Amino acid sequence: MARQEPIMRVMRREDLDAVAALDTLVSKQERRDYYQRKIDSVVSNPHNINTSLVAMLDDKIVGFIMGDVYFGEFGIPETSGTIDTLGVHPDYQNRGVAHDLMDQFLTNMKAVGVRKIYTLVNWDNFTLERFFAHHKFQPSKRVNLELQLP
Repeated sequence: MARQEPIMRVMRREDLDAVAALDTLVSKQERRDYYQRKIDSVVSNPHNINTSLVAMLDDKIVGFIMGDVYFGEFGIPETSGTIDTLGVHPDYQNRGVAHDLMDQFLTNMKAVGVRKIYTLVNWDNFTLERFFAHHKFQPSKRVNLELQLP
């Protein structure tokens, strides 16, 4: 049986419920407020480029990828991008949906002039590290610093 290809499209405001529910299912955390702010920022701000995508199969959202384009923030002179969230419904994992999302995301980033994309992965999330390595991501020369506030 041939693999059904998901349809990729830009994330819309009305995707909030489906994206938040999918994330809750995958992450076991309720982060609706985060997704409300994130989606509002990409669809309401005329200065933002909406790079966030959803994957549709059978008229339902089965995956999503969210990121941003930066034009000099953090002292990085070149136009760069980030991936901050990636999620695929458990029933559709290991079927290529995340790879399809990533391929389209990278194509869209190239189209707007991005040449370098950053993301963060927990050091012990080997599955996600392998996924990004498959897409040619490698450790950055930039150091991620953190400060734990009391």
